[in-house]
Amino acid sequence: MSTARTARRMTLLDPESCYRAVKSRDRRFDGVFYTAVRSTGIYCRPSCPARTPALTGVTFHPTAAAAQAAGYRACKRCLPDATPGSPDWDVAADVAGRAMRLISDGLVDREGVEGLARRVGYTPRHLGRLLVQELGAGPLALARARRAQTARVLVETTDMPLSDVAFAAGFSSIRQFNETVREVYALSPTDLRGRRTRSTARGTVSLRLAVRTPFAGRRMLDFLAHHLVPGVEVAGPGWYARTLDLPHGPGTVRLELADAASVGETAFVPAEFSLHDLRDTAAAVERVRRLLDADCDPVAVDDHLADDAVLGHLVRATPGLRVPGQVDGDETAVRTVVGQQVSVTGARTVTGRIVVAHGRRVETDVPGLTHLFPDAVTLARVDPESLPMPCARGRALVGLAGALAAGTVALDRGPDRDDVRRALLDLPGIGPWTADYVAMRALGHPDVFLPTDLAVRGVLRGLAGDTGEPADPERWSPWRSYALMHLWNTLMPDTPAPPPSSTSRRPQKES
Repeated sequence: MSTARTARRMTLLDPESCYRAVKSRDRRFDGVFYTAVRSTGIYCRPSCPARTPALTGVTFHPTAAAAQAAGYRACKRCLPDATPGSPDWDVAADVAGRAMRLISDGLVDREGVEGLARRVGYTPRHLGRLLVQELGAGPLALARARRAQTARVLVETTDMPLSDVAFAAGFSSIRQFNETVREVYALSPTDLRGRRTRSTARGTVSLRLAVRTPFAGRRMLDFLAHHLVPGVEVAGPGWYARTLDLPHGPGTVRLELADAASVGETAFVPAEFSLHDLRDTAAAVERVRRLLDADCDPVAVDDHLADDAVLGHLVRATPGLRVPGQVDGDETAVRTVVGQQVSVTGARTVTGRIVVAHGRRVETDVPGLTHLFPDAVTLARVDPESLPMPCARGRALVGLAGALAAGTVALDRGPDRDDVRRALLDLPGIGPWTADYVAMRALGHPDVFLPTDLAVRGVLRGLAGDTGEPADPERWSPWRSYALMHLWNTLMPDTPAPPPSSTSRRPQKES
């Protein structure tokens, strides 16, 4: 199932194609579209185990928000709002895809529809028309659906007073909170709280992040552990943790990463968030999902790459390999400049020194997490001569930080990717390798290849010698970023495996 074909189906929502997926309860379409049943007033994910209704009795919607706007409420059995996001909106570079990523980050709650429109470069009215056409709902309805999901997580997983939950989830009033929860879930907030299985301390949210399978969680951990920055990130057998610089204050997240091999289903990554301000719950979850590349469609990627004569055996050996994303685009860009023309170990050492000198110190419950990564405004004021790197690279880093602080370059996934690349290349000391790496990691570009990367060139020479076939990266499009990860994956050291008896420490809710 290619992304292009899926995107067209999502736009057109051909009833017969959608109904075939519903009849087969195909989990690969969970999050791609939603099924609404007229007789019950409920919307479900395609794999819902309930009895399949007749085709004449259902409608199909591209988003949960569209189903809610049409007057349907979420199924209590399959919890359709707990599915991974659509892989098409995750990789799409069009306006709808860019807007969806910003809405998921909570931008509408913080800056309103005007702020969202400004980030994507459209007027609020025109943006609203585009989103209704592509997603079946406008920006306010999409943001409302996200608030409802955040509210459910907070109600079911914390002991916060419900009045605090309302404002933490982004609602402007308790009345709006009560009405939305009743409309979406057909339950009052008090009833939702009665359904929970556990509670957590104030400021701590434990949940499970939905990801599509197969999911090469161990290799994701290996990549993150190999590149971690002291003070900002730590890792151990089976887990990874880091600090988060969020809109309302600092936070941390601890993830348990393991492989999930079943094809076309949904797996869950246990995550524990500790937040200074629970209003940042939605933003923290979305940013960690970006880090995990959780909404990727691994079946489509692997099907495309597995047939290649040079790359195929690597893909078959590690199904579900993801492109690690980021929790902060500015941080990723700065780390990329620091890592130019030095080893990974050297880059970690230098970046750690910059963190100690210019990062904000924070108190956390996770040993080793001591600092937030320095923000662009702080780094823009640093004397390049004082940085622990060659002067030319120091000037490039400070120049980049200045552009990020001024908004000349924006890495929040709102602007067009090509525009961002051109803006990066206009900066002194930023070349194609850096701009493309940033596009892959910070902007989630699925089709980036780095032909000048020395490690990649070495791996390709070895593979060509083994197979007798010349490598042609053009054949790997539109998933060249994933092909690149498979090449790097051959060089990635393993992290220690968790003890055989290790399991998730407590039951958790889905998100």
